[in-house]
Amino acid sequence: MDADTIIEFAEIGAPDEHARSAAIELHGKLIKPAGSLGKLEELGVWIAACQGQSPPRPFTRPRVVVFAADHGISAKGVSAYPREVTGQLVGSLLTGGAAINVLAASAGASVRVVDIAVDTDAPATRSIGEFKVRRGSGSIDTEDALTDEEVRAAIRAGMKIADAEVDGGADLLVAGDLGIGNSTPASVLVAALTGSEPVAVVGRGSGIDDATWMRKAIAVRDGLRRARRVLADPILLVRTAGGADIAAIAGFLAQAAVRKTPVILDGLVAGAAALIAEELAPGARQWWVAGQRGGEPAHALLLDHLDLEPVLDLDIRLGEGTGAVAALPLLFMATRVLAEMSTHDQAGVAGPLTPPPTP
Repeated sequence: MDADTIIEFAEIGAPDEHARSAAIELHGKLIKPAGSLGKLEELGVWIAACQGQSPPRPFTRPRVVVFAADHGISAKGVSAYPREVTGQLVGSLLTGGAAINVLAASAGASVRVVDIAVDTDAPATRSIGEFKVRRGSGSIDTEDALTDEEVRAAIRAGMKIADAEVDGGADLLVAGDLGIGNSTPASVLVAALTGSEPVAVVGRGSGIDDATWMRKAIAVRDGLRRARRVLADPILLVRTAGGADIAAIAGFLAQAAVRKTPVILDGLVAGAAALIAEELAPGARQWWVAGQRGGEPAHALLLDHLDLEPVLDLDIRLGEGTGAVAALPLLFMATRVLAEMSTHDQAGVAGPLTPPPTP
């Protein structure tokens, strides 16, 4: 096999256990009852382990990368919006008017958009089209989403983007998605990898009515039939029933773990890519935290499969990285608690009472 067709990830190590233990110990010395900050304490310990130091460093360059792509299945009437909306939303994102722009600015993150497979002749700007694989992915109910060459190009693109962001100073990453119809292939992948039936994974996505839901369920059923034939190979699976965006996000998430860079996972589409990434690079999930539990049934299934407990439960199902960015301020807080809060000794505050010895 040609070297250019081989997808290999370096072995992924676990976050630093010494830093984790030190962070747990430090939490026990701060001027508060042990465990009283709940999930914030767990997040701070995880961040310290990812950074390999306690107390952890405050984040200085959180970065959102939005992967934009169209999907052939959208022509089957599975979305509340027409396909051309993808390209229009890319334009809004580039001018700062999309939801992720607003939320990221509020949370202190910057945003990059990548045209990986939008159904246009050319990207809105040359800079976002460097890794474009094709114009839209195939209709997964009757054909493969990608060719073998395209799926590997998309995965490698995600890897290169993750490397470039980390090399550029990003210390926390979010993968966003943008594309009409993308929840349909994502639902197929979740059903395939969790052993679920179509009716268990099909949600309302963009706000679809009952008739559209039925068309979507049929599309997921047909895509799942094709996906199950290649279930043992994650690259064949995402080539058959995924799309260029999902393949690229999978490469991005796996490579972020290789680079020991923490990631906040977003909703269904990024989560489906995370399932593929964990198959490609076992252990990658240790470097991810789930930002929030979305409103799609498939999202709950994939979080359980990855054994990730979401930080928030806000019913956000927009994509773009919005659910992940909503959790970002809590990660800032969790980091600063360990870095800035006083210990009992520093503050001169008495610690908890020691129980008297048993007679």
